Amino acid sequence: MRKGEPSRTAFGAAALRAAHQEAAEPRIFTDPLARRILGEAELPHQTWSQPRLRLFIAVRHRFAEDSLAAAVARGTRQVVVLGAGLDTFAYRNPFDGTHVFEVDHPDTGAWKRERLAEAGIEVPDNVTYVAVDFERDSLAERLADAGFDAAQPAFFLWLGVVPYLTDEAVRGTLAVIASVPDGEVVLDYLKSVEHAPAEAHADRATLEAHVAEVGEPLQPGRDTATVHAMLRAAGFDEIEDIGRREIRERYLGLRPGEADGDAHVVRARVTGVSRP
Repeated sequence: MRKGEPSRTAFGAAALRAAHQEAAEPRIFTDPLARRILGEAELPHQTWSQPRLRLFIAVRHRFAEDSLAAAVARGTRQVVVLGAGLDTFAYRNPFDGTHVFEVDHPDTGAWKRERLAEAGIEVPDNVTYVAVDFERDSLAERLADAGFDAAQPAFFLWLGVVPYLTDEAVRGTLAVIASVPDGEVVLDYLKSVEHAPAEAHADRATLEAHVAEVGEPLQPGRDTATVHAMLRAAGFDEIEDIGRREIRERYLGLRPGEADGDAHVVRARVTGVSRP
């Protein structure tokens, strides 16, 4: 983060979502506002040269919003977008009666509101912005100040953030989510590149170099057992985790193959039901 500027990785993720709308590949996720929120600038070259990353970002949003639809059907009415960046869910939200809390660093949030105004994207009445400096502020306190009801169910979208955070920061946020009744979250994580097929190694190296160059380096990869242990320790008792095999079969109509891949997206929920 540079003062007064948005996260560079947030801009890159929005560019990849926008490119997915235009690329010659299976349409996994539709985001008609992704291009508008970026303005008229040409999409960076990286958005076209990394189709694997572009598809994964589309999958993580599709998986998250499908999971949210199921939560809303069960009665959840609070949606929290953590590290909202240039995410556009709040402005194309199809779920009547829900309230969306967009949580991000003050500089990113302010820049985003400027971009929304410039792009003519209307901010619905059911959207609340929550400015949180995660190095200084309490997420739970900032949410409460913004009108979030911690005694009611909530669904948290936490995409494109965990790979940049320390274990301590991840555990702290998971504790807040798990303290909410029927709290549910979708997040993504990266494993060590050794788990990826050979053709993905160059993509990972390119990603790591790019985000380090803009001052937002990735943390070391976490294996699935570690991530699941963190979730269970926080209190989540229902976990659904999809990697390369599940993505190929579920979203691309391909054979799963043998390689697990290095990028995963996981849904975790606190149901209060004990599982073995």
